[in-house]
Amino acid sequence: MVNRFYPLPILLSFILVSSCQKQVSKIEVNGNDAYKGIDSMTIVDLSHDYSKETIYWVTAQEFDLDTVFMGETEQGYYYAANNFSTAEHGGTHIDAPIHFAKGGQTVDEIPLYKLIGKGIKVDVSSKAEQDVDYLISIEDFLDWEEREQITIPEGSIVLLQTGHSKYYSQKKAYLGTDQRGNEAIKLLHFPGLSAEAAKWLTEQRHINAIGIDTPSIDYGQSLNFRSHVILLSKGIPAFENLCHLDQLPSNYFNVIALPMKIKGGSGAPLRIVAILR
Repeated sequence: MVNRFYPLPILLSFILVSSCQKQVSKIEVNGNDAYKGIDSMTIVDLSHDYSKETIYWVTAQEFDLDTVFMGETEQGYYYAANNFSTAEHGGTHIDAPIHFAKGGQTVDEIPLYKLIGKGIKVDVSSKAEQDVDYLISIEDFLDWEEREQITIPEGSIVLLQTGHSKYYSQKKAYLGTDQRGNEAIKLLHFPGLSAEAAKWLTEQRHINAIGIDTPSIDYGQSLNFRSHVILLSKGIPAFENLCHLDQLPSNYFNVIALPMKIKGGSGAPLRIVAILR
C-alpha cells in the first residue's frame, strides 16, 4: 500500500488558493468549520480557541485578554486592539524539546519538517472510554499497523485519539479536578501515552512529532513524566489539547502545526490543522 504524501509546495499552494479564490465554499462538518476547495481537499482545524474557558495546567497562568480600545475613534474610523497574557503550556499548544530535555531545542529552533508532514491517527477512544487513566500501549500501535497493513511511516506525525476532548468544556471532567495549585496535581485523571510505547516509537518507528487530545502526553497520574522525557530527549515535539480528531481518517492526511515562534520558549500556543484529500 502506498503512503500518499503531498509535498509542502502543494500544501501551501492550496492554502493560498483557499484563502483567495471565490470558488472555495465554507461548509460545516459535525458542527465545526472546514473548508473544501475546487480540488476536493478538506482542512480540519484541530485547535481549541483561546478564551477565559481555555484549559491550562493546574499550576500555570491562565489566559487573559485585556481590551486596549474598541470602538469609533475621534477621527471617525473603527479601531480594536487588545493585550493578552498566557502561560506557554495551555490550550492547544506545543511542548518543545527543552521542556523536558536540558539543551533541547526551543520553540523557535524546531525544524519545520517536524511540524509539517504526513500524519496518521491511532484511535483508542473505545478503551479510554472505559478507563480514564488509560495508557496507550505498544500493542495499540501494532494493532493500527495490522489494520492498515503498513508500518508507521518514518517521519510521521502521530495523532492519538482518546476521545477525551469531548470533555474540554467541563474542566473537572477533562482534568479530573477543578482545583488549582500544586496540590491539584495528584488529582489529575486523563489518558496518556505509556513510557514503553514512547520508547518504542523513538527506537523502532522514528516519528517526527506526536499529538494527543488530552492535557498531556503523559497520563494524569504520572509522577515522573517519563513519556515527555523520552520523546523530548529525542527531539520529538508534542502537541497537547487537540480536538476534532474524530473527523480524521486513520491515514492519508497531512498535518501543519505552527506554534507562536517564541524565542527561547519551552512551549507555545499552537494552530494545528489536518489536510485531507
